[in-house]
Formats: sequence, C-alpha cells, structure tokens
Amino acid sequence: LHSTAPCNCTRCFVILCMPPKRAIPCYTCGPPNDGTESPFYQQCQLQLFNEDSMSDDESSTGSVEENVEAEEITDLSNSDVCTKYQEASKIVNLALTGLISQCIPGAKILDLCNFGTTIINTQAMKLYQKKVNGVAVERGVAFPVCVSVNDVICNHSPLASEETEPLKAGDIVKIDLGCHIDGYISVAAHTLIVPESPDSPPTAISDEMGNVAVAAYNAMLVAAASIKAGATNKQVTDIVTKVANSYGVNSIFSVRMHQMKRFVIDGVKEVALRHPTADDLEAGEQKLDECTFEQAEVYAVDVAMSTGDGKPRPGVLRTTVFKRNVEANYKLKMKNSRSLLAQVDKKFPTLPFTLAHFEDERGAKMGVTECVAHGLLTPYPVLHEAKDSNVAHFKCTVLLLPSGTARVTGLTMPDYFKTEKKPEEDIQQMLDDIAAAAAKKAKKKAAKKKKKKAAAASS
Repeated sequence: LHSTAPCNCTRCFVILCMPPKRAIPCYTCGPPNDGTESPFYQQCQLQLFNEDSMSDDESSTGSVEENVEAEEITDLSNSDVCTKYQEASKIVNLALTGLISQCIPGAKILDLCNFGTTIINTQAMKLYQKKVNGVAVERGVAFPVCVSVNDVICNHSPLASEETEPLKAGDIVKIDLGCHIDGYISVAAHTLIVPESPDSPPTAISDEMGNVAVAAYNAMLVAAASIKAGATNKQVTDIVTKVANSYGVNSIFSVRMHQMKRFVIDGVKEVALRHPTADDLEAGEQKLDECTFEQAEVYAVDVAMSTGDGKPRPGVLRTTVFKRNVEANYKLKMKNSRSLLAQVDKKFPTLPFTLAHFEDERGAKMGVTECVAHGLLTPYPVLHEAKDSNVAHFKCTVLLLPSGTARVTGLTMPDYFKTEKKPEEDIQQMLDDIAAAAAKKAKKKAAKKKKKKAAAASS
C-alpha cells in the first residue's frame, strides 16, 4: 500500500501499518468532508473486523501469545556492560597508583598485597549496591594482587607465614592485579624501581633495565593498538617480536594475552609474545591456533620481557594463586581438601584467588595439593628468570568498540626508564600516532574540566 499510496502523509504511513480495527484513513486517502470517496479509498478501503461477531474459538486461534524471555547481552554491544568495564578499570588504575606510592624501602610485600586488595574491595563495594532480582551484584578482586621483585616475573602473593624480606632501594617491582564488576573484568600490571625515599626518584638505573622496561611498555602499546576487529593474533605476535628484537631483549615465552568474558579471565582466544622455535616445540611448548579479533571483545594485553633468555623456571617461592577448574569433578579423600574446595566453590567459583584469602592457612596449604593433583584447581606458578636478569612487566585492558580499540587500564611508564635504542620505522610511527592521540585526548579532557570549573564559578 505504501508504494502505491497517492499521499505521502506520515499519518497514513503509520495507520496503514496498524491492525485493521484501528485504521482511520486521512482525508486524502479516505472520505473528505463532503462525504465523497476518493478512488484510492475505494481501492484500498480496509476491512474492519467485528469483534462481537467473532467466536471464542476464532479469537483464540487468531491470537498467538509469545512468552520469550529476552536473552541477556554480555558483550560491549550492551552499554551497561561497557559501563561496568569502565568502572572496574577506574578501580584498577586507582589501586595501582596507591600501591606505587607504598613501594618504599622497608615495605613488606604481604602488606602491599593486603593494601591493594583493600582498595579494590572497598571501591567496588561502593558501586551497584542495589540488588538485581533479589541477588546482590558480585564485585571485587578479579585477580589477586601480586608483587614480584627482581628476577621473579609474576604471580607472587605471599602467605602470612611465609613473608619474604622487605623491599629495598633499587629493587625492581612488578605489580599485577584485577577487579571485576558483575563479572566484567579489568586487569593491569606495572613495573617500577624502589626509590631511596618517597620524595626522590630512583637513580643509577642500568642501561639494560632501561632497555627492557621501554621495550615491554612500547610492546604493550603497539599490541593494544593492533588488537582490532579483523586482525589476527599472529599479526600481534609479529609486532611484539619486532619490538623485542629492536631493544635487544626477549619476551617471556609462557606469558600470553587473553580474551576476557564475563567471569572468564582467560578465554579461548590467546596471543603469544613470540613464536615457538623447533626446540620449544620439542620441549613441549604448544603453538597457538590462529584466531581473528572481533568487535565487542575484551582483551588483557599482557607483556613481560627480560634481559635473560625469556624462559621461566621454578624457584623456591610457593605457588599461592589458583583458579577453580569448573569442568573437573572428583570425590576428594582428605578432609582439608574437601573443606578447601567447598570454600572455593562458594567464594571463588570462577576467578583466580590466593590461599592468603583463607582463614585456615595451614588447612588450605594441606588441601590444595590433592585438589591440584586431580585437576580441580589450576595453579598460577610463581615464574622466575635467571638470577641477575632484569625483568619488566606491563599489562592493560582493551575494549574493541565501534569507534576503535580503547585502552582503559594501565599507567604511564615511569620517566626514569630511558634507552638510547630505537625501534624500526613502522613501530616508531605507531608509537608517535599513539602519543599524538593520547595528547589530543588529554587536551580535550583538560579543556572540558576547565569549562566545567568556570561554569561552577559563575553560578
């Protein structure tokens, strides 16, 4: 009817799409005031249904009830989901900033971990306090606060009974943590040098440390920019490898970038920091399948590099970070094991946790062995590099939005990390573009803040 209607009246367009019972043509398409009928009205006059004449059977047959429950959208196409990622990211950056200020000579690693955990939980509990369908929104720590020093690469979250020596000036500290709001996860990692005093920046930083820190940070930036819809994980690995070669350092082989979903911190799609060699494959390393990034996905861009060989090895530090393997089931024999697993299923059913979160530390240490042996818990071992190796670790979270890739976590690299080495031209061009975009964003944010301040002063 719309294609043949002689009038372009919007009202007619809407009315003709309505059920016949409610159709009331306008004067152009229907009877004018003088009572005559237009040709179009005679041709397209809508037949009205007489509800009183319809039988109950006909009425019930003609109406079809649809009771389809709307499926919840849990990716970035949902604006509420995007907001939760943003809020979790703010808490992550806040916790990182607070922890950096606490990294001074004499600080205990256990105290730092507890401090970061308190910030995350306190800030997260201020948000989304209203229950949804009678159930509280889950929020808090998504990855335990880990503080790894010198040749320790990552995943060090000590127990109260196994506290290591306090920090001292010149120590290389890597901080790793994560927060979630309703299961939507943001993570970040940062590297710093412990200063002589809180008011003075670190001095006498070696050229090797400068090289590896700049390499890891720049690799994180270009990798984050390269993770976009249509690109592949192989392309990102190639770029990270090129950056590492430019600065004369090695990527830590076992560290990988992961896709993240709701309550899933390590999704199926992964990105390796370097391609495995023939020797690596022979030693048992696996080559990742190629995958393509898609819009509305979220990724943890995790980069760790070293002046050593980049092959982590076991050390003396106890593994304390684990994650429940939801696909595994086993009837445990030990009482401590059953008690531990019951607490994990209740408090940490999907996300990583540390044994330091349990009141009965001794029982947790005894029970975790059987749980790991039968695949109920997946360990996050404390990774070490060779002694005297310099290690840097940076991590950020990126959102693949329609407007492009947005980096929402991660702090700026400390300016005391310097190097005389330069990356290749294409990498340098990417870094220049990233810096220009960041400067433009900061200028726009400052102007908005100034305008808001002026408006408040005038009122």
